[in-house]
Amino acid sequence: MSETPYTWRKPPFIGNPGIRWAVYLGVLAYFLWVGATMPIDWGRVADGFGRAQRIFGGAFPPSFERSGLLIDGFLESLKIAILATAGGVLLSIPISFMAARNVAPLPIYYLGRFVIIVARSFHPVIVAIIFVKAVGFGPFAGVLTLIVYSIGFVAKMLAERIEEIDFGQVEAMRAAGAPFFSTVVYAIFPQIMPRQIGLTIYQLDSNLRASAVVGIVGAGGIGATLANAFGRYDYDFALAITIVIVGVILISEGISGQIRKRIG
Repeated sequence: MSETPYTWRKPPFIGNPGIRWAVYLGVLAYFLWVGATMPIDWGRVADGFGRAQRIFGGAFPPSFERSGLLIDGFLESLKIAILATAGGVLLSIPISFMAARNVAPLPIYYLGRFVIIVARSFHPVIVAIIFVKAVGFGPFAGVLTLIVYSIGFVAKMLAERIEEIDFGQVEAMRAAGAPFFSTVVYAIFPQIMPRQIGLTIYQLDSNLRASAVVGIVGAGGIGATLANAFGRYDYDFALAITIVIVGVILISEGISGQIRKRIG
């Protein structure tokens, strides 16, 4: 007697069909309710198509006549990204050790995690607005903003890497009577160094992108140049700036990707 071949089927997310369809209908009803209650001014939306046509009509062809201003803005963004990456990574190293449960006492661990949570809780634009109000317009506010942004990412990822290390090397150093800092340098750092280098390269690339965003609220860089171009209705120059930003990000993404492959 021939056997019927068995075909495996992925089990449903919710086994009970009644509950499953109730969840589907509930989600659909929720989205319909959200769409119906959103305060959307459809008249203004319709007028926006005309404004968008004027903007895009004035943006083509892009104007590179003020290339000196564009280059100055880009170089300022590059300086902001480099300084913020250096400062953020240097601060992230001790914070990551504080936030690693396997090497830090419980009170220090909670303090380190609290710092990381605060740094990750706010979008860079919000942090940039705060620093612009505190220290004024310009690249210094951008550097401080991206330092906070860097801590939120690098310290978290590095702390998780520290918690994944082979702890046998640490215990061997401690058994030999090595002090804490010697244990960190000779037993922990060699294990996390490849991740640290990769995170630094990635964060530099990310800060270069973010510097173009925080500049729109006055934190310096190419974003400030872009905001000024829109403020003067120079849409052709704004398009040129946007093209340069996209081009630079694509190049930096390719370079950083190749470097991460080589060190990975």
